[in-house]
Amino acid sequence: MHVPDGFFNAVTSISAGVVAAAGVAVCLRGARRELDDRTAPMAGLVAAFIFAVQMLNFPVAAGTSGHLLGGALAAILVGPYTGVLCMAVVLLVQGVFFADGGLTALGVNVTIMGIVTVLVGWGVFRLVTRLAGGKVAVAAFLAALISVPASALAFTLLFWIGGTAPIEVGAVAAAMGGVHLLIGIGEGLITAVTVGTVLAVRPDLVYGARGLSKPLILRGAEGESTTVGESPAPVAARGALKPFLLGGVGVTLVLAGVVSFFASSSPDGLEAVAENKGFIDQAADHLFGGWALADYGEVGGIPVGVAGVLGVGLVLLLAGVIGYAARSRDKTSGKTSGKTTV
Repeated sequence: MHVPDGFFNAVTSISAGVVAAAGVAVCLRGARRELDDRTAPMAGLVAAFIFAVQMLNFPVAAGTSGHLLGGALAAILVGPYTGVLCMAVVLLVQGVFFADGGLTALGVNVTIMGIVTVLVGWGVFRLVTRLAGGKVAVAAFLAALISVPASALAFTLLFWIGGTAPIEVGAVAAAMGGVHLLIGIGEGLITAVTVGTVLAVRPDLVYGARGLSKPLILRGAEGESTTVGESPAPVAARGALKPFLLGGVGVTLVLAGVVSFFASSSPDGLEAVAENKGFIDQAADHLFGGWALADYGEVGGIPVGVAGVLGVGLVLLLAGVIGYAARSRDKTSGKTSGKTTV
């Protein structure tokens, strides 16, 4: 889904850049309501995990592959504002260091892969949890599933408005929506499994699950009832944060450093559609396409696993710093997140 340089004219690229910059600025302020000293490290871990899993292209059709976008996953784990920041960091590192996504198209990529997927994914997640009685895994699957074709259709609309090649918008929309619906199924499974795993181990660290636990009600012999507060299960699961973070970083490094060798080499959904519909030739060479890490080490002869580990480190550092900078410094935040233990 990473849009290369050359697909969009200057006006559209600049306009998307303004939208992306404004969205990130709003999210930097909004993240204060989602992050504190306890949860800020999750921003770095979530961004690094998304970077690693995005390297793992999986086959979805004959000669076509897909990969996680991650917007819905980020929103559910750390909140929608922080989720956009995580996606922006991932896309920035990919575009600058790995020539994955054009520099002039960075605003487009942040808009369609970051803002759109987070907004759609979070909206669907909240709707489903309310209608389905708080079934987080089901809501996570549907949120991720729907967010991917939504992003693909957003690309189609932008390309119809300001693309550098004429297209039959209906045909491209059908092709983009169809292949990305298949990719969305994979995204939904990855998101549901990831959220379900974190929920089972540390439910207090799943932003989207906050407030979903029902109060514990005690009923007496005479039929009277007493509400004693939230179910203690999430509180009981709280503990030292460092083991969880170290475990998450370990899993992320294995995915980027080992599993990445087995990723599909087939073109992803956008590239396949661009080839089939005749606008792939509009793609321009990346300014940093000659760097050693370009194309995840292929240009410089660096093993993809080594490039992946370096990328994880960069994303973890940058997103972690931003998470700490954006966190709330309210002394009363411990009432929500509990005593900080690292």
